[in-house]
Amino acid sequence: MAPAGNQSGAVTEFILAGVPNLNSTKAELFSIFLLVYLVTLTGNMLIVGVVGADTRLQTPMYFFLGNLSCLEILLTSIIIPKMLSNFLSRQHTISFAACITQFYFYFFLGASEFLLLAIMSVDRYLAICHPLHYPLLMNGTVCFQVALACWLGGLLSVLGPTVAVSLLPFCEQDAVVQHFFCDSGPLLRLACTNTEKLEETDFILASLVIVSSLMITAMSYGHIVMAVLRIPSASGRQKAFSTCTSHLMVVTLFYGSAIFLYVRPSQSDSVDTNWAVTVVTTFVIPLLNPFIYALRNEQVKEALKDLLRKVVAGFWGDFLLAKSFNKKTMR
Repeated sequence: MAPAGNQSGAVTEFILAGVPNLNSTKAELFSIFLLVYLVTLTGNMLIVGVVGADTRLQTPMYFFLGNLSCLEILLTSIIIPKMLSNFLSRQHTISFAACITQFYFYFFLGASEFLLLAIMSVDRYLAICHPLHYPLLMNGTVCFQVALACWLGGLLSVLGPTVAVSLLPFCEQDAVVQHFFCDSGPLLRLACTNTEKLEETDFILASLVIVSSLMITAMSYGHIVMAVLRIPSASGRQKAFSTCTSHLMVVTLFYGSAIFLYVRPSQSDSVDTNWAVTVVTTFVIPLLNPFIYALRNEQVKEALKDLLRKVVAGFWGDFLLAKSFNKKTMR
């Protein structure tokens, strides 16, 4: 059993091992991950901006998409900046407090994203299977409440495990976390006490969040497929399926990676290959989301074009106004 308090004493920081077996290509990795991070931020911020600015996108589907992009921005920003700084630094240290904070926000945002993906699948189910009742069932108040519930659900569900990890005794100063961030398995491996009970608790919580949201998503799309197959026209079936394809792509990647990483009884015994799968959830999915949702959706593409025209027109108008003002002042 773990002690009641953190007996780590002098343990004030950890060392992040980073990406394994790639020390000779730090400059190249830094450039790649920096580019991925900048493209991810730009794409997701564009989605948030266009959903908030364009009245044509003031619908439940795009409201939830905006929330998803916010989660992706925060999730990547919790992990990638520290990882990039480690590529440029000889010391790959992270303070104990920063490590626990990173641990908490990573799992809080990840849990919120699972819940949000489940809600997005229910939204598509209601829109396709109950179109007449959809405006009443998914009005603005309901959308805000369920989105808030997703954020709060993630916030509260990982609070207990985070406190438990922060109270574990870590006996070795400058212990090496075998990952590029403070993930659960590598941290538990460093504790100098039996962590089986905590691992079991993590497994139960991960199963509840991931498997329950996956079941909701699967049931929603099962009903959607049955409803779409009853549509008599081929064009109608294609249009209905096209609205769900992008969401299914994200769901498949995200759930597949998370189940491999966290829905298993022991995480501390299998951390050596986790980094590769974590790259999918931390880099690949947030990078792909804007392209999947924007480039496959005509409404979003049109809204982005209009927003770009307005921005260019605004800059051009400001430029002409400044030029005219300068001419007047020179006379």
